[in-house]
Amino acid sequence: MEHKYLPVGSVVLLKGATQGVVVIGYCITEEGSSEVWDYLGCAYPVGVLSSDKNLLFNRDQIEKVVFKGYLDKEGEDFMKALDESERASS
Repeated sequence: MEHKYLPVGSVVLLKGATQGVVVIGYCITEEGSSEVWDYLGCAYPVGVLSSDKNLLFNRDQIEKVVFKGYLDKEGEDFMKALDESERASS
């Protein structure tokens, strides 16, 4: 089943970027803002260096999926719940 979100560990290239980004979280808001970003990511291949180096981005900013992350039964259940949650809030 295809989901609206990519699994954690997926590596994407954002539009206009030259370095990959690893998906590390979902549905993130910045402190003091009501905007919800689809993804939280960090630079590939270095990973999380500090929280101020993490990236917030939306699916429409993804130019290319370089690698799709691992998804087991637990991850599949989580992704289904995430999809349903988004549909319910739309």
